[in-house]
Amino acid sequence: MSASRALSMRSVSSSLALMPETPPITFDDFLKVDVRVGRIVEVRPFPAARKPAYQLEVDFGGEIGRRRSSAQLTQRYTADELLGRQVLAVVNFPPRQIATFMSEVLVLGVPDAQGNVVLVQPAAAVPLGGRLF
Repeated sequence: MSASRALSMRSVSSSLALMPETPPITFDDFLKVDVRVGRIVEVRPFPAARKPAYQLEVDFGGEIGRRRSSAQLTQRYTADELLGRQVLAVVNFPPRQIATFMSEVLVLGVPDAQGNVVLVQPAAAVPLGGRLF
């Protein structure tokens, strides 16, 4: 996945991991970022991407529905491991064109020790579309 979706999530996550603590924000600032839980329902290879990636379709349930995302997850996850997995994603960023693909949401992850993306996901199954708070 990519932080601004035009940048590599791996390179961004590596640099973010080394960044100093950011300045405080207000609770209202936090509420502007709409993070929801969804289930990955389709995974396709994305050979047109600059770095190895998947094209994902994520189902967020009734209100939001299905959205697409480009995610650089190939170092840690096979397509079969991703299919059916619940993930957290930012759903209110504007869509971004990544090569031939329009990415509509940002699936969230954190870097492991090698800088590869580890998905952020609920510890137990939760209803689709649930908002992070």
